[in-house]
Amino acid sequence: MNVWKPADQPNGMSAYELLLRAIEDGELTPGTRLREAELAERFAISRTPIREALARLESHGLVTHEPHRGATLTKLGYAQVTELYDLREVLEGMAARLAATHASDTEIDVLEEMVARDRTLTHDPRILARTNRLFHRQIHACARNRFLQGMLENMRLSLVLLAGTTLAEPGRAEPAVDEHAAIVARIRVHDRDGAEEAARAHIRASFKTRIRMYQSD
Repeated sequence: MNVWKPADQPNGMSAYELLLRAIEDGELTPGTRLREAELAERFAISRTPIREALARLESHGLVTHEPHRGATLTKLGYAQVTELYDLREVLEGMAARLAATHASDTEIDVLEEMVARDRTLTHDPRILARTNRLFHRQIHACARNRFLQGMLENMRLSLVLLAGTTLAEPGRAEPAVDEHAAIVARIRVHDRDGAEEAARAHIRASFKTRIRMYQSD
């Protein structure tokens, strides 16, 4: 059985993982200056691993060097966000389709348990955003396709640059969990077309909320 397990505890996490977690949690936002000394003090580690982590983030396009500002967290424009969601809809749809083909009953049980847990977390967008990522990664694991998982992981690195979580927007958390339940229901009965469409509809709903967030900025 493939059950995706993250390194939830900060202890033992690399500088790269610590920075990525801080970006995912919204503690470091797009456009933020990334000073080695400040980050080293913040995470209580030396500057060398911070420097290496920043270089790795830059290689993935997450960090940009700007004149007179130094390293900053990359900020995506509206067109880039649109392109990202277009790709995400296709990839998440394919992952759900393959999961409906390959997921075992035990793995589907895990997905259902994740949905049940998330129904208790809709009051806490920050925690729900974390468990939302775990839910999607579990579907990716159920897809049994290492190449698709690689593309989804690369996409995840771009998704962390989206400022804020759509789950914090009024009226979005509960429908998002319902959409997850709909995906799992289709996977449970091995309905490949239904699982793919449910996943794509979920991403479209998320994108609609993201557009409203951009309009309100």
